[in-house]
Amino acid sequence: MGRTNEVCQIRVVHEEAVEKAKAALPKGEVLLGASVLLKALSDPTRIKILSALRETELCVCDLAAALGMSESAVSHQLRLLRTTRLVAYRKEGRQVYYRLADQHVEAILDCALEHARE
Repeated sequence: MGRTNEVCQIRVVHEEAVEKAKAALPKGEVLLGASVLLKALSDPTRIKILSALRETELCVCDLAAALGMSESAVSHQLRLLRTTRLVAYRKEGRQVYYRLADQHVEAILDCALEHARE
């Protein structure tokens, strides 16, 4: 019953609008990369890790303590975040410290959280 308000009542294709939409579609590796990135961001635990790293650089032990998780579970999530280039790391002796990979990650995280709050 309510669906009639969600779809067109007549079938008309607006060619100019369709061509503009087609031109805007991402292609190839960009499309795949964006899809992988968004999939990596789809897990609440990974969003928590990124939020913590937004504030400061942390090692696995620190992240585990902050999130109330095992170091093994945090390491597993960090591996995926490294693979998708959302986090970077540096070694200091036997310690490994993680941080957000760049400003883009911070901006994406901020936008996602802001949108969810609306």
